[in-house]
Amino acid sequence: MNADQILTEIREANLSYLMLAQSLIRSDREQALYRLGISEESAAMIALLSPAQMMKIAAGNTLLCRFRMDDDLVWGLLTNHGKGAANDTTTRLHASILMAGRHQEAA
Repeated sequence: MNADQILTEIREANLSYLMLAQSLIRSDREQALYRLGISEESAAMIALLSPAQMMKIAAGNTLLCRFRMDDDLVWGLLTNHGKGAANDTTTRLHASILMAGRHQEAA
């Protein structure tokens, strides 16, 4: 994949993310804040974006969304490395609790 292809992929991901975020925010704001991991202020701005504004923002060369699992503990829980399938539900619940706590810290 060359640099132009990567930039095209980033722009497409940005537009998809903005469209999804706006849809989630408009349908269930509280769930959107949790699922997207964004603040109330960010949600308010995203909800008001026009299609032209979304296209302009998405056209940048920087990915707008980011992984919220930025530590080894959460990644380990999500990927379930070294554990049996029986604990899958418990480990995913634990990862969700950790990410929810981080959402509250960011808010």
